[in-house]
Amino acid sequence: MTLIVCSNSWGFLFRGTGTDFVIFATQMEAAMKKKIVSIEKADIKAFLGPGSQFEGKLSFDEMVRLDGRFIGEIRSSDTLVVGDTAEIEGDIHVGCLVLSGSFKGNIVASQRVELLEPARVEGVIETPLLKIEEKVIFDGEIRMTSQATVSPEVNN
Repeated sequence: MTLIVCSNSWGFLFRGTGTDFVIFATQMEAAMKKKIVSIEKADIKAFLGPGSQFEGKLSFDEMVRLDGRFIGEIRSSDTLVVGDTAEIEGDIHVGCLVLSGSFKGNIVASQRVELLEPARVEGVIETPLLKIEEKVIFDGEIRMTSQATVSPEVNN
């Protein structure tokens, strides 16, 4: 199970089983007051399922999950979850990105990027916080920035 909390000024991740947890936090006190959101059961506002295809621009205000094929541009200040069956090509500008599928293009995340096995990424990632699991394939460039200098530039 993967649990995630994201906001504009901080983010943390609990991942693992039993007591095997990894925590990323810049403000743990504030984090304890936030509700933890399970990606598996979160109130996902949009979903592109396996076998689906979409080409164009996507913008959203709340968490979205993609498991199909998407070509184009994605913009949001919230969280994008890319499942392991997803194939994405284009530009992503989001608050948080959790990616376990295939991606080719540019990623700008104002808070965090998390690459989970079996992700395959080709391109440029710009973010203040990056987590890459073992066995993820990454071919590209990483630009680590402060949260103040990265903006998802949402135009809803």
